[in-house]
Amino acid sequence: RLRLAVAASCLLSVASAWRNPSSPVFIVPRGGSTDYASLCEGVKCQIIEKASQSIEEMRRMIMDEGKSTPDFGAKADAVCNQALEEFAQNAPDAGDDALSAATYDRKLEELEAALDAPLQVLYLRQLAIIREKALQSYRAATRSSESSDYEAMLQADSMFQREAEEATREGSDWDYADERSYLQSVMNDMAQTSKKLIDVQMKSANQQSTAMQYLQQQQQMIQQLQMQLYGQTSPWNMGLAYRIPDTNFNLQGSYQQGRGNFQLSCVPDEYAPLLGPNGFTNGVGPGNLGLSLNLSI
Repeated sequence: RLRLAVAASCLLSVASAWRNPSSPVFIVPRGGSTDYASLCEGVKCQIIEKASQSIEEMRRMIMDEGKSTPDFGAKADAVCNQALEEFAQNAPDAGDDALSAATYDRKLEELEAALDAPLQVLYLRQLAIIREKALQSYRAATRSSESSDYEAMLQADSMFQREAEEATREGSDWDYADERSYLQSVMNDMAQTSKKLIDVQMKSANQQSTAMQYLQQQQQMIQQLQMQLYGQTSPWNMGLAYRIPDTNFNLQGSYQQGRGNFQLSCVPDEYAPLLGPNGFTNGVGPGNLGLSLNLSI
């Protein structure tokens, strides 16, 4: 509302100057004036228009490009201080008139407020950019095994506070406490989520470890029972299979864990038509004997 009032007042001053070309809107003589408020308003409008160019450069960088402006607070102070100095140099002298002096002070406050409003909007956007940068730094630090979540939070908070201090105008009512509190809240939520995920993973790993221990215990119990029933078992495992040529008789023998097993089966050879009337014509070893050897160490 204040900016709209200032802009409307500037338009009225310009319109008055257009109707009366001899009216000194921008070149204000020193000394008193019957229309002192209009003269101060003209000087204020000229200064605002000049300062808007510097503000527009920072706006393009922050709003359009999404980048933070280095030393934003110092640059904002420079814009405001230069505008106030130019107003003090160009505004007409109020003299001993108390009403003119009050008008001078009011126009000076309006000038600073008119410049502070757009700068504060850029300041809030600058804080949002700095906050996102701090969150990215926190995420990168938590992915590294060299630092804990607490250390990463301290580093991100310290970086945000340092850059927010540089972006704040000295002596103004600008404050970054809310943005800093929001940043800390987001990092705490992320840390709690990460902790819950780690707890779930550790719980799952403990369950798998418990299951493996149970299986190992059962395996040891089975081996102990086998030793009690069959004595000391042998580490050798062997198997033998032989098919009597031109017959359906198949002989199988095996030796596992100190026990032997022999089996005689009568199974037609499904592959006999493919191998010829006598089975394997070129076998491995005498009598087409097949041998398989498995060693477990």
